[in-house]
Amino acid sequence: MSEEPMAKVLSAEVDMITSFQDADPMGVVYHGNYFRYFEEARRVMMEKIHYSYLDMMDSGYMWPIIDTRVKYIRSIPFNHRIRVTATLNEWENRMRVDYVIYDGETGERMTKAHTMQVAVSIKDREMLLASPRVFLDKLEAFQYDTD
Repeated sequence: MSEEPMAKVLSAEVDMITSFQDADPMGVVYHGNYFRYFEEARRVMMEKIHYSYLDMMDSGYMWPIIDTRVKYIRSIPFNHRIRVTATLNEWENRMRVDYVIYDGETGERMTKAHTMQVAVSIKDREMLLASPRVFLDKLEAFQYDTD
């Protein structure tokens, strides 16, 4: 009996230092700017499977965010080192990406969130009820690549 290879989890992490321009008058990162941090981690994650935003458009699909949830656990000051992780947790009918922002020095969890995206045909603007084959093929190639 042969063993099935384990599928790799698609995830990425980025380290960054928060900017002064991201802060509100109290010196903490304005809540809306967290989405830029999530976006950067998601971008890096999707590039791992060679399905960047340009690749998505070239394949005939866009992936708008249709739902999001954020839990702000601890405020993040400007000029603060953070680590943002993105992990793909659903992909068959929609794309759900979970995020965690950690304090870059202590590792303490500061924020957790998720976004949900669906594939929409660029040609006719119709939402797909299942993820397109091009995305699933790229994900499968990544998950079972033994390198």
